[in-house]
Amino acid sequence: MLLTKISFSTLSILFALIFIGGYVSSSGVGLSCPDWPLCPAGLIPMKEFIIEYFHRTVAATTGIMVFVTMFFTFRSKETSRSTKIASMIAAALVVGQITLGAFVIVEKLHALLVTMHLGMGLILFVMILTVFLDAKEISKKISPNMRVINPSE
Repeated sequence: MLLTKISFSTLSILFALIFIGGYVSSSGVGLSCPDWPLCPAGLIPMKEFIIEYFHRTVAATTGIMVFVTMFFTFRSKETSRSTKIASMIAAALVVGQITLGAFVIVEKLHALLVTMHLGMGLILFVMILTVFLDAKEISKKISPNMRVINPSE
């Protein structure tokens, strides 16, 4: 099922984003790029902004993937109402994360905002995990007897 692959890809990139965000936060490079949404050099990252620029690029990719996941969740006739709601919450959280991320930069990494940003990211992760687990369960129901055929048999 395509939704399983898409939601797993989204979950994977989201996990990587949380990992990268933790590095950005703990290493102190969160304000290395003091402007938002682009660094002073625009779309072309300068050497001193590369880590923060990478975080923002992965974040943008993740946001797109969350919306793609929601699209396929709504397109699927097999997904439950609760899964569709989880994907809508995830999409809303992406918009919230973008907004909060901007405030984090503008407010110079205020601790409360950084903590809220992480918390919202974890809730987003749980919503996408919910979509993935449901899609995986649906895949099993659709093709429960499928097995890989060993060529040596």
